[in-house]
Amino acid sequence: MLSAKSLFQEILDNDESFRLFCSIAASGESQGGWENARIAALVPESERALAPKITRHGADEDKHGRIFNALLKKRGLEPVDVPPETDYTMLLERHGIGLAHEKLKADQPLTVRDVITYLAHSRVTEQRAAEQMAMLLKHFAHHPDLGRAVRMISADEDNHLAYSHEELLRYAAAGHGPYIRRTLRACARAEIRVHRDVSLAVMARMGRILGWSRARSALLAAGIHAVYAAERAAGWRRMVTLRAPERRDALGGPAAPAPEVA
Repeated sequence: MLSAKSLFQEILDNDESFRLFCSIAASGESQGGWENARIAALVPESERALAPKITRHGADEDKHGRIFNALLKKRGLEPVDVPPETDYTMLLERHGIGLAHEKLKADQPLTVRDVITYLAHSRVTEQRAAEQMAMLLKHFAHHPDLGRAVRMISADEDNHLAYSHEELLRYAAAGHGPYIRRTLRACARAEIRVHRDVSLAVMARMGRILGWSRARSALLAAGIHAVYAAERAAGWRRMVTLRAPERRDALGGPAAPAPEVA
C-alpha cells in the first residue's frame, strides 16, 4: 500500500534512509536560519521594526536544524552530505527565488522591495513546509521518537506562514500590491517545479537505499508528476492568495527552545 504514512514509516525504520531524510531537512533549515539572520541584519532603516520578527524566524529555522540533528544523534547516526539534486533551498536560489546569497553576503542595506521579495518567498515556501508538517503531524504526532519534534516544528511553520501573510498584507495596503502579486506568482510557479525535481531526486535515492522495485519507483514518480501537473494547472494559486491570519503577530516573541529529543 503506497500511502504517505506507510512510505514515511519505511523511511523512518531504516537507518540509512532516515539518515538521509534528517540530513536533508537539517541542512535546509540551517540554511534558512542563516538567510533570515542576514536579512534581519540588512533591512533598511525604514523597516527596522520588522527585524526582530525576521530574527525570530531565523532562530526557529536554526532550532529545526538542531532538532533533526538531535534525532540523528539519538539513533547513533551522523549526518551525510546532502546530494545537490535534493538541496531544495539551493535550487530555489538558482531559479532566482528569494534573495541571492551574493546580496546577503554583502554589507549593503536591502531595499523595501528586497524585503517584500523575501516575504513573498517565505509565503510560498512556508505554505509547502506547513502542509508537509501537517501531514507528519497527522500520522506521527504521538510517535515516541518523532512526536514532540513534529508538533513543535509544525506549530512554528504555521506561525511563519501567518507572519508572511500579515506582513505582505501590510505592504499591499501601503501600495505594493502589484509587485507582491507578480512576485508571489513567479515564486509559486518556480517552487512547484523545484519541489517536483527535488521530490523525484529524493525518492530515487530512497528507492536505492530501500531496494524498491522498478514498478514501485515508477509508481511513486508518476504520483509526483501528477501532483506537479495539478499544481501547475491550478494548485499554485493556494500559494499566492493572501488573507488575514487568525493568529496576529505570530513572530512577536522569542523563539521557543528546542525539545530534548536526543
